Amino acid sequence: MRSLVDRSLNFLGVPYRMGGTSPLTGFDCSGFVGKVFADALGFGMPRTAAEMAQMGEQVSLTELKPGDLVFFNTMRRTFSHVGIYLGNNQFVHAPSSGGVVRVEDMRISYWAARYDGARRVLPSSQSRQSRTN
Repeated sequence: MRSLVDRSLNFLGVPYRMGGTSPLTGFDCSGFVGKVFADALGFGMPRTAAEMAQMGEQVSLTELKPGDLVFFNTMRRTFSHVGIYLGNNQFVHAPSSGGVVRVEDMRISYWAARYDGARRVLPSSQSRQSRTN
């Protein structure tokens, strides 16, 4: 999912904004993920992290691939935060008020303690082609 990863990194430094869905005005976590999927793949996503967590298939921590969605419990409820896995224990996300879109390491204690799981939401390009052709 190179295009997805590349597109996500184009938004580094965009400020966090609650409810935000635009690089011009800012992103919240799910607004960021939705914009990346729409731009890179033309793929519509639900609006909230909890709704995104219902999509696709569950992926174990050891099976993560770039482009998978990673979820965290940051607000005392499951799947309250989402980011895009980049590989090598790194993920990109729109963190919180006062923050900007950035890459972080999932192994740091804050994120490791709040990790909620991962989902692979996109079919392989082969199965996707066979359905559209």
